[in-house]
Amino acid sequence: MDAAATRDFHPRTFSIKLWPPSASTRTMLVEKMTKNLSSESIFSRKYGLLSKEEAYENAKRIEDECFIAASEHFQKEPDGDGSSAVQFYARETSKLMLEVLKRGPERKEHGEVVAVDRPVKPIETVFDISGGRRAFIDADEARELLSPLTEQGNSYKKICLSNISFGIDAAHVAGPILASLKGQLTEVNLSDFIAGRPEDEALEVMKIFSSALEGCVLRYLNLSDNALGEKGVRAFGALLKSQNSLEELYLMNDGISEAAAKAVCELIPSTDKLKILHFHNNMTGDEGAIAISEVLKHSPLLEDFRCSSTRVASEGGIELAKALETCTHLKKLDIRDNIFGVDAGITLSKTLEKLVHITEIYISYLNLEDEGAIAIANALKQSVPFLEVLDIAGNEITTKAAPALAECIAVKKSLRTLILSENELKDQGAVLIGRALEEGHTQLKELDVSINMLRRVGARCLAQAVSNKPDFKLLNINGNAISDEGIDEVKEILKNGSNSVDVLGPLDENDVEEEGEDGEEEEGEGGAAAEGEGELESKLHHLKVEQD
Repeated sequence: MDAAATRDFHPRTFSIKLWPPSASTRTMLVEKMTKNLSSESIFSRKYGLLSKEEAYENAKRIEDECFIAASEHFQKEPDGDGSSAVQFYARETSKLMLEVLKRGPERKEHGEVVAVDRPVKPIETVFDISGGRRAFIDADEARELLSPLTEQGNSYKKICLSNISFGIDAAHVAGPILASLKGQLTEVNLSDFIAGRPEDEALEVMKIFSSALEGCVLRYLNLSDNALGEKGVRAFGALLKSQNSLEELYLMNDGISEAAAKAVCELIPSTDKLKILHFHNNMTGDEGAIAISEVLKHSPLLEDFRCSSTRVASEGGIELAKALETCTHLKKLDIRDNIFGVDAGITLSKTLEKLVHITEIYISYLNLEDEGAIAIANALKQSVPFLEVLDIAGNEITTKAAPALAECIAVKKSLRTLILSENELKDQGAVLIGRALEEGHTQLKELDVSINMLRRVGARCLAQAVSNKPDFKLLNINGNAISDEGIDEVKEILKNGSNSVDVLGPLDENDVEEEGEDGEEEEGEGGAAAEGEGELESKLHHLKVEQD
């Protein structure tokens, strides 16, 4: 290429014009706007829903107007690529669509709304901000979060502010808002609402909320997961002192010590309407349990009492058991994971004789031993006709208590769940339990006899007992010493029954080797393992469970 040609060469440049859009693009936009205008949304629920015909007419009009306006805009930037016109076009269509949505459907001359087919907006009575991730909030965020509560004429009766950590500034915003709702609130959930705050700040926040809610006539109050202790309980003193109609009170995982329990008893003026009282996972101890017992004595309508994992020993357990005699409407009792011991168990058995309406009993890990378990089994046999759940796991129960347990279970035909895990029932006890469950018990769904030194005979008997229960879902015999042959037999029994083998729980902790060791020990004492097991099965076959 010579010099002259080089001087005259100009590289060809390409430019892409974004405006005007093609006819197909414009048509597609009209279709999308039509769909958006005629679909349910927060605007349609408030202003009315457009018919598809009206939505299309508006979409076509909006697109035409915006296309003309954007084209005029484009004329003012002839050297541009049209991106500014596209932005203008999109912005104006969105603005006009919003105007149409807020205007709602056209009305006929006599005022009837055209083509509005939508359900009546329900009245909002529940305000719940607990669904998101846990967050610390400041005053501005509190103002925004709680803004629905400030709407004039709102009908909120139940509020849940848990899982949000309020600081003092946020509490000062929340206080007046909550105070304005005093006349309408019936349920307040403030569980886990000061997480991560220093003690002084947390106590001040509690006082602000307490003062704001003082005088509310509440039926439900949840202050769980706030590490209250005595200081926290007293910080809520204004609120607690004003409550005379509580039906549900939750103080779980709150560091309720002896002093805190006494403060609760002191501050709440009346519990004669109380139906649910939960104190789970606190450090209450015996003295605290004695204070709670005073609350129970004044709660004749109580239906659901939970005082699990609260470090209550024999003295406190005895007082709780005695106080529960007042609660003749009790349906659910959960006092598991304490250290009651035998004496408290015997006292509890006397109370259970009087609680004829109870359907769920959770008394696992109470150190009941055989004596306590026998006393409770004998009491339940004579009372509690509609028992559905019995959890008596982890109480060092041996074959000595098995006959009493079996006789009790045999007459409890409404049982849905039976938990006997982590005891020492062995095959002899398992066979008795299995025999007790064979007849009736058509509602049984779960049987847990894991970690009970079971072997082949006991496992087979339990499988046979549940194999034809129509609603049965889970047989847990894990953590025992069942041979491979025994497991195969259990599976075959279940397979041949009306339930499939799917109801058999995991067996990852079954110790096959342990059975072999036991077998060797038996053989050393004068009998082969198989012969010893066969002899046991033969003897147990003739055992009977007495039923009234």
